Amino acid sequence: MGARRPNPRLAKIHRNYTVEEAAAALRVHKNTVRQWVKSGLPIIDDKRPTIILGLALQNFLQDRRKKAKQACGPGEIYCVKCRRPKRPAFNAVDYLALSGTSGNLRGICPDCETLIHRRVSLARLETVVASLDVAFPEALRRIGESE
Repeated sequence: MGARRPNPRLAKIHRNYTVEEAAAALRVHKNTVRQWVKSGLPIIDDKRPTIILGLALQNFLQDRRKKAKQACGPGEIYCVKCRRPKRPAFNAVDYLALSGTSGNLRGICPDCETLIHRRVSLARLETVVASLDVAFPEALRRIGESE
């Protein structure tokens, strides 16, 4: 029906919501909001209709996002398919420059064999790659640059 992870900023802090209003504002199903209440989303009281403070809703969603984040350590790249940080296969990555100061590290996930990427600034490259073997492939020449 809606987003996989609702945006906490869609909940207005100076407003009170019923379960149905909160679901509509966040573009989720009303049963999702009811499940949040069961898992700790504070409500005003135990009477019907269930009323949720906007500030409480926003804080609850922000806390859920913080708990779900997984920081990549040195030598790790986040695999979207596996949903966790991984060391690239063969400890090998390519650095693809995007500008003079930053670029992307590209490797292969050792488990699902999909491409994994990590944006990194050139200044932090040494600390991010740790013990990985980094290749700096030459960019392909453009038609205008050919002889």
